[in-house]
Amino acid sequence: MDRIRWRSASRAVLRVITVWAVSTLTLLLLAALLPDFQLQSADGESLTTVAFTAAWCAGAFGLLSALVWPLIVRALLLVPALVLGLLVFFLNGSLLLLALRLSTDGRAAAAPETAVVVAAVMSAVASATSTALAVRDDEAYRRRLYRLADRKRPRTARAGVEPVPGTVFLQLDGVGHRVLTDAVAAGRMPTVAEWLATTHTLTPWRTDWSSQTGASQLGILHGSNEDVPAFRWYEKDTGRLMVSNRPASAVELQRRAVERTGDGGLLTLDGASRGNLFSGGADQLALVLSMAARRGRRNRSRAGYFAYFSDPANAVRTAGSLVAEVFRELAQSVRARLRRDTPRVSRGGLYPFVRAFATVVERDVVVAAVMGDMLAGRTAVYADLVAYDEVAHHSGPRGRDTDQVLARLDRALGLIAKVAEHAPRPYRIVLLSDHGQSPGETFESAYGLTLKDLVRAGCGLPVSRRVRRTRSGSEARDAARDALRSALHRPVDEAGEAGKDGAEAAAVAAARAPEPVVLASGNLGLVSFPGVPHRMTREEIDRLHPALLRTLAHHPGIGFLLVASEQHGSVVLGGDGAEVPVARLADDEGPLTGFGPGAADAVRRTDGFPHVADIMVNSMHDPAAGTVHAFEEQIGSHGGLGGDQSRPFLLWPRELTPPPADVAGAERVHEVLRGWLREGEGPQVPLEISPSSADTEAFLPVEGPAVRDKNG
Repeated sequence: MDRIRWRSASRAVLRVITVWAVSTLTLLLLAALLPDFQLQSADGESLTTVAFTAAWCAGAFGLLSALVWPLIVRALLLVPALVLGLLVFFLNGSLLLLALRLSTDGRAAAAPETAVVVAAVMSAVASATSTALAVRDDEAYRRRLYRLADRKRPRTARAGVEPVPGTVFLQLDGVGHRVLTDAVAAGRMPTVAEWLATTHTLTPWRTDWSSQTGASQLGILHGSNEDVPAFRWYEKDTGRLMVSNRPASAVELQRRAVERTGDGGLLTLDGASRGNLFSGGADQLALVLSMAARRGRRNRSRAGYFAYFSDPANAVRTAGSLVAEVFRELAQSVRARLRRDTPRVSRGGLYPFVRAFATVVERDVVVAAVMGDMLAGRTAVYADLVAYDEVAHHSGPRGRDTDQVLARLDRALGLIAKVAEHAPRPYRIVLLSDHGQSPGETFESAYGLTLKDLVRAGCGLPVSRRVRRTRSGSEARDAARDALRSALHRPVDEAGEAGKDGAEAAAVAAARAPEPVVLASGNLGLVSFPGVPHRMTREEIDRLHPALLRTLAHHPGIGFLLVASEQHGSVVLGGDGAEVPVARLADDEGPLTGFGPGAADAVRRTDGFPHVADIMVNSMHDPAAGTVHAFEEQIGSHGGLGGDQSRPFLLWPRELTPPPADVAGAERVHEVLRGWLREGEGPQVPLEISPSSADTEAFLPVEGPAVRDKNG
């Protein structure tokens, strides 16, 4: 044992000396190449003195990077990861200037902008050298990854006992089943192709009507996405606008799911949640949105990226990739405009930086955390890689931009699989997606007005001159005006004066009613009337705004509407005048024809949600082209029914029990994943957790009440 320890210590010392020597040579080379960087006084020094100075500078910079850099990053935990990534170069350059001042008595000097370059090169060279030396040393490689993800040493298995396999769930956000199969066939994802050829099986599954990450991931991780009608919706009873990717909304959705199921989530036993909207009940969290809105000693909302950025080499590499990604997006955007690609949306403003965060920072931090989790021997890990989804919204689900993202994601999967070979237990890697994406021109681009504009025009409310000039806006305003005139001047009917008085009262109520709240979730729109405390029926809407439902249902960009009815419970309205009670909906006939299998069941389920909108609006869908019209500024969208957005995938190791032939809904996916966790030596998650309502807060990530978003 002493001999092994001595050999390990000797190797460590040798690596330190080698990295120091290489860093010294790098400094000497940079001093020769960069005019604003010098390692000698103005009077000149001997070559030996210059080399000695370079060695001292390299050593001082290495020590500062090892000792001071982690303290700087920890002090900046309140800074968002994107901002920290942009500060990396400045901070690293400052450390180099400090090293020069402390170690050379003013003989060495560098201009501030040159110091940034020198520090970046030094960090990259030191990291590459250290990694190269550790390639053949499994223990050194393992220790490096432990430091990377800030994990403890792995728990060793008992002698003679085969370790139980752990499971890693990797979510490729927004990658549909067809996109994945096409990428594999085209050779863009060789790692996935190898898995499919040797160890894994692939199948699609069907989302709920709300085909977006908030609903899907809540159902997958917590077993219930009940009462999540869309990505964003208005709740009349609380007056609250819920948005799935707002921290306060996310923590409330998680609280409701835990209370509804009486279960902490998929990851409650020795689990880790990385880059997700929800925790899944895990005790190890990084970049999890539902913890960011809560205050307390366990709130480590920024600590998820501390371990990664505490290594200056990682920080510099990621920051460099982030800057490169920003310029890549700018170049791709310009190329799309020059080629006059259609459909196309604006890609300016902060979007290049948002894309860079999703495709670089989030990816690097999450991948590093997953590797650390495996080396620590955790039982279950669930991680979300959002890169493809972010790019596809603005570039479209298919094309050169997204092909490059898929290729980089595949390389990340390969790295995770390679690191699994060094883990203290075998790991089964499950790959899945939460939804797909459907292409298509935006609703506004196709018709010249937004869904909100169309609703306002159908209600007879003021709209802009631009909207009035569009055909849709003009027809909606005319219909609303004619309906109002008809209501006010309707002759006395069989009901006598009471009928006329009722029409006049309805017209007055419409003029005084609060404006409708119109929200968009991909190609799914929601219209709510906040002045009415209950879910309005079709008859009530017709009395208040006689032309609205007809205007929406007959618009060519809208596929169907869901609205409550006093006579039929709820009905689906189609553009051809169809009116089908929800109980009699079918996938292959009526308004839902062409929206795919399971559409009727998905609509029926959503109709029963307490917070379903007064009017649920699904855009048109062209089954031949697979296109939809997003009500948001997206040419690759998801959120409703129609096309590939409703067909994500599930890819699992063949030694696991195959899932049912037709998995429908995120809650069913949760059951499949939970069953896989239980396979092996005993249950991997608690079989039953049934806390009281008062105890459900214990399963939330941190203590203290949720903090409200500034917008509700």
